Amino acid sequence: MFSPEGPTLRELAVQALSSVEHGYDLLAPKFDHTPFRTPDSVLDAVGAALVRTGPYDDGLDLCCGTGAGVDVLARVCRRGVTGTDFSAGMLYVARRRAETAGPPVAWVRADARALPFRSAFDLVVSFGAFGHFLPHELPGVFGQVRSVLRPGGTFAFPVLAPPRPSSPGFWMLLGFDAVMRVRNALWRPRFVMYYRAFRLGDVGRELERAGFDVTLHALPEFGTRGDGSPRVRMVEARRTDRPGPS
Repeated sequence: MFSPEGPTLRELAVQALSSVEHGYDLLAPKFDHTPFRTPDSVLDAVGAALVRTGPYDDGLDLCCGTGAGVDVLARVCRRGVTGTDFSAGMLYVARRRAETAGPPVAWVRADARALPFRSAFDLVVSFGAFGHFLPHELPGVFGQVRSVLRPGGTFAFPVLAPPRPSSPGFWMLLGFDAVMRVRNALWRPRFVMYYRAFRLGDVGRELERAGFDVTLHALPEFGTRGDGSPRVRMVEARRTDRPGPS
């Protein structure tokens, strides 16, 4: 499906009936040939925004997959870059495709809910991973991100404006989430991937509770919607001295 190099329908079905970790291990060799990979246009726009808000020394790509976000960090970080993911298959592909130019890159297998770092980074980014966390898990994930940032460090990620109910995209995402909920009610292990559970207003409030000051940056490369609101924003959450919940 998607392209001659992409996964077949059967391969996607096997992945969808696996756990999140094993499913991505299976998908990893063909992941970059699917629509699930963050588009280069979004990566480039976030990279340009981070150039304006930097400079940064050490960066972490959270849930790095095959390493597309690591390439962004390599352009804006001066000292070192780390990619972390809990799928060994995705990390294997990331290591093989990594470019050698720029600061040194390390790869660490870890769960975003229990990161093995403390105050080690000036910048953390993440692309397209938050649908794999249930809403009640996000406070813990944001707390982990705060713990790996140095004081004043930045957590940045893009957020696309949700499609309007009048658009086909709205109903497609609604249908996808409904199918996933039925699948997870009937089948184990669960495969957590919900497109409509990550709402910007809720996310902003949880980031503030976790000890961040939040700023939204419109990414002008994507223009505006009919009401003048940005189609794509970058969330810039800066770690404050205000502690998050323990």
